[in-house]
Amino acid sequence: MRYTSLIVTAASQRWLRAAMSEFCGYGSSVIGCDAEIAVENWLSESETPDNRCGASVLAFGFSAEALGKAIANRTGQCLMTCPTTAVFSGLPVAAPPTNSATDLQEKNKPEEIELGSYLRFFGDGYQKSKMIGERRFWRIPVMDGEFLIEESVGVGKGVAGGNFLIQSDTQMSGLEAAERAVDAIGSLAGVITPFPGGVVRSGSKVGSRYPGMKASTSHGFCPTLRGRVETLLADGVNCVYEIVIDGVNFEIVSKATKIGIEAAIGDGVLAISAGNYGGKLGKHHFHLHQVLGGCPETSVATR
Repeated sequence: MRYTSLIVTAASQRWLRAAMSEFCGYGSSVIGCDAEIAVENWLSESETPDNRCGASVLAFGFSAEALGKAIANRTGQCLMTCPTTAVFSGLPVAAPPTNSATDLQEKNKPEEIELGSYLRFFGDGYQKSKMIGERRFWRIPVMDGEFLIEESVGVGKGVAGGNFLIQSDTQMSGLEAAERAVDAIGSLAGVITPFPGGVVRSGSKVGSRYPGMKASTSHGFCPTLRGRVETLLADGVNCVYEIVIDGVNFEIVSKATKIGIEAAIGDGVLAISAGNYGGKLGKHHFHLHQVLGGCPETSVATR
């Protein structure tokens, strides 16, 4: 998967959270959404480029092109419209290596997303550019002043779709375990859990008996189907919640998986497993026993 990072600031926590609610909405799974997106970390005034409260956002997509379209649309509709916001790149575009061979330069050219250079046209000719160091920003006139936005943001290669499944005796014990896992993972930088509150109730499998459906309910983990299908549930399990993890590299997803599982363990949790989709969903495999420091046995495949 490809990922990018934005730093969004605002004049107050009220408007920062309003911006994040809109910008990260409908961003759970690229099966149906334009991007998997969530707040990575909330930032203090001392941690942002303009010394205002802010948030670091990570967004994942299948390609730089698809991600660029999603981020530009979301920024224009959800951030430029929100009072007092400004947008900075959390992953600046690096300069390609200098070489006289044009083809080598193109090969080494970093991927990037046009952002301010695309949205500046909303200024209808009244927009202005500003260089700060080697980074270009656009000042777009809006009705409360100016919307400041960086011209472009970098794109990196990340890992998305890491997951583990919490099997519990009751819905509430499972939900409490899932909340503990999400809170623990939230302490890490470079990783997000993009589903609502970080938790998935409708885990899916690849494909369906209905033509045109890319995914359908993971019937082996549905407690109400026990006795009708071949179950993958441990004895006594009546609820399963999935934690999906997207990260900037293999190592951070592995670390997030480990601390998430360790945090989830508690009363009512009868088993922890994973969806590995036959090991064919992606090239990165996280063997849960290995992640926890034991022998490889159960694994999850990721995009």
